[in-house]
Amino acid sequence: MERWDRKQFYARLAPLDQDQLAKALWTVYWKGTKGVRQRIEAVLDPKAASRQRAASAPTVDPEWTLDEVTEFVALAKSGAYLGGDRRVRPSERTRWRFTLRRLFKDAAAALADADPEPGAKAMEQLLDLSRETGEYDYFRSEDPIEAARIVISDEVEQLWARLRQHLGVADFATRAAPQLLHWESAYGWTRRGDGPVAARERPLATVLEPLLPTRDSWVIFGERYLGALEAAAARDLRARRHGWELDHRRERRARDLTFWHTMLVEHLHGGDGEELLDRLVAASAIAGPDALLMRAELARLRGHLVEARQIAAQLVAEAPRNQRFAGFAKEIGTASAEAPDQ
Repeated sequence: MERWDRKQFYARLAPLDQDQLAKALWTVYWKGTKGVRQRIEAVLDPKAASRQRAASAPTVDPEWTLDEVTEFVALAKSGAYLGGDRRVRPSERTRWRFTLRRLFKDAAAALADADPEPGAKAMEQLLDLSRETGEYDYFRSEDPIEAARIVISDEVEQLWARLRQHLGVADFATRAAPQLLHWESAYGWTRRGDGPVAARERPLATVLEPLLPTRDSWVIFGERYLGALEAAAARDLRARRHGWELDHRRERRARDLTFWHTMLVEHLHGGDGEELLDRLVAASAIAGPDALLMRAELARLRGHLVEARQIAAQLVAEAPRNQRFAGFAKEIGTASAEAPDQ
């Protein structure tokens, strides 16, 4: 006999009174499978069912997870997963993506512990490794993050939400600001940028915004971020980077953080954080067209239209086919702001 559809089922229930319905449900509950009983219990007592699910959920040892992550990251960065290293068996080299996904899951579970530090440290190591896979070959894959099906912005969201809850805004900002500087990527974290994982990625600035609900929290985070930028500039000098290498690094940094800088300008302009914006536009750690555009946007907000138009004209002259620069120039009334069709 075929199953009744919803309409047929409801039609047969209609003549029954409450006692008959209760008797029928009891029969199904008492004689049904464990899965059926759990579904009925979830409907009748959702809170108890939720507590039961939480109690039966698998747990991880945070310290063990941290040790396992530390070992995996060290092996990956040493090239062990590329072959020629007896510390990683050949079968494990082909299963690296499953190991990486499991470790992300375990680190997220460890974050829920009363002491989230081991889970946070594990997650931070995994995110550092994932960010570096865009530039270095640690695994035999043309696109490691896409292959592993890991949405980096979702993982960062779990980490930052827990740290914000555990540390409070000031200590969270001290921890997260350098991470934002290091992890943000203008084009996402997959190499191709056009797969199903890439389609789900979000700028880390949008992950961060809900965690800073007040103007004071934006000022605090802005201070920590400017400190991180200045520390990055000092590292560039200590590394003796110069010439095209230094210019490229500063331009890429500005490009990766363009969306965040726009958001920071919008939140800090016109209040206590105004002096932070002066430090931002003067920061030596960022350079190039995207840094200039941020300076022009701030000048416009401050009513310095002549300066904004001069910068916009310079941007359009240097990159005439860039639709973003042309759009901004046209918006503020810069002459010859039209960009040719792509």
